[in-house]
Amino acid sequence: MDLHFEAYGHGRGEPLIILHGLFGSADNWHAVCSKLAPSLKVFSLDQRNHGRSPHSPDMDYALMAQDVLHFIQSQGISEAFVMGHSMGGKTAMQLALLHPSVVRKLIVVDMSPRSYSPAHREILARLLALDLSHFQTRQQMEAALAPAVSDLSTRRFLLKNAVREDSGGFRWRIGLEEILQNLPQLTAALSSDRPFEKLALFIRGEKSDYLLEDDWPLIQRLFPQASLQTIPGAGHLLHVEETELFLKTVQEFLFRGT
Repeated sequence: MDLHFEAYGHGRGEPLIILHGLFGSADNWHAVCSKLAPSLKVFSLDQRNHGRSPHSPDMDYALMAQDVLHFIQSQGISEAFVMGHSMGGKTAMQLALLHPSVVRKLIVVDMSPRSYSPAHREILARLLALDLSHFQTRQQMEAALAPAVSDLSTRRFLLKNAVREDSGGFRWRIGLEEILQNLPQLTAALSSDRPFEKLALFIRGEKSDYLLEDDWPLIQRLFPQASLQTIPGAGHLLHVEETELFLKTVQEFLFRGT
């Protein structure tokens, strides 16, 4: 699949590929990409069924890793830094495990290779139940979603996936039905017969429960050269909540030894 992407900067020409999380898009990483652009060539990708990338009824981490491999090859890149957040972190891990030669260093943001409960099923059902053709403003959509999603910032994040039609109404840009159908694959654990032997950094938010101490033995089996950094006071969206400290952590890891 040819993924939509946004490119930032030239720097020293070293490529960094960034993969967003579930319900996200390349646009969500604009601020981070802009700040990394002076020293790197940054590519922020829309994963399948997200953003401006194509929709597909097939969606699992092997396919999503293949999408990223295809992007790397299409850009003539031999080896890249790869960073993924949440769902994108699992895609990045799968790419590193299946195709280690194209990953120079790996960064996983607040995600473990273990399985997760399908906690997003209800949100997906609620979004699918919204008939966007009936709304004229984003405020109307926010109010309609409020009973299911109480946090306003979360509602606004989810509704970034609604785009206005030329006729004035809205439609979903994200492939909600495709994601719902493939939720078991998206919450499944990763496995591999061989570990990723290069350097890897796992970054977690202090207030997040996505990456736990109990996850570390599995991480070390699959990524024996992994290290762990915790961002104080941050939750799952640590790159948004503590951007400067997040950037400092990422840059120190990427440029160490170069």
